[in-house]
Amino acid sequence: MRHLLSIDDLDREAIERILDRAKTFTDVSEREIKKVPALRGRRVLNLFYEASTRTRSSFELAAKSLSADVINFAASGSAVDKGESLKDTVQTLSAYRPDLIVIRTPFVGAAQLVANWTTAGVVNAGDGKHEHPTQALLDVYTLRERLGTLEDKNIWIVGDITHSRVARSCILAFQKMGAKVTVAGPPTLIPRGMEAMCEVAYDLDRLPEADVVYALRMQHERMTDSFVPSLREYAAVYQIDGRRLGARQVLMHPGPVNRGVELSAEVIDSPQAVIGQQVEAGVVVRMAVLYELLTGRSAPKPALTTAVPA
Repeated sequence: MRHLLSIDDLDREAIERILDRAKTFTDVSEREIKKVPALRGRRVLNLFYEASTRTRSSFELAAKSLSADVINFAASGSAVDKGESLKDTVQTLSAYRPDLIVIRTPFVGAAQLVANWTTAGVVNAGDGKHEHPTQALLDVYTLRERLGTLEDKNIWIVGDITHSRVARSCILAFQKMGAKVTVAGPPTLIPRGMEAMCEVAYDLDRLPEADVVYALRMQHERMTDSFVPSLREYAAVYQIDGRRLGARQVLMHPGPVNRGVELSAEVIDSPQAVIGQQVEAGVVVRMAVLYELLTGRSAPKPALTTAVPA
């Protein structure tokens, strides 16, 4: 595998291989020197056209934990502000000879274009409202750790489906792992044709059926019109709170959370929530993805037991 542009690039066997490899990397973060030499001499370029905290920092930590050299590029304050195109930027940065480019952009399909413009491997870290494959992988990893398996689990994804790249990748990944997926939200926030991908609900009456409740935030930055009357009215109907979340259900959220909108404060800090575990999983899962793309083989056990000075 050369690129990771979509969950469709992976079958179930590939997903399980990446997540099993991620599991072997968990001890790295627990040691005093949090680094192994697996990707020493490799160069990773983080190319971010959108603001990001979790995704960018976890990719950087993942690459550095594997001893790769990291170049961070943010569009703000660069030649992009002077009108430089995406293609020109990629071709310019390719002069640094990166082995892998991690790209986040507001434009659907941009990661695929970048893959055509460079000899480096490409990881899609989010392209507009299209996909975010590594988020889906870390979500599957988190659920496997909590539930053991996703086979026959009932997962509800609630909220702004229309503008969410996380929703699309998670639907594909959860289904590949054997889960049944239902999306729920206002009709204005569920795209046409979604019934062809999974079950659709417009209220939360059947939410108690869910084993996992995955809440999404309102994607205000991608909205050009008013999709709900008000956030207060949205929260009244679709907010996940202590009344709606059952004791046996697992609660997820990709972050950042709009407290008091899609989730109430009480459930964010509840035992059912695995939001913190999702963030933790981001580093080891992205370590596994980088390793998969740059080596294409299973992680050698000696590399995980030999510390390398920072």
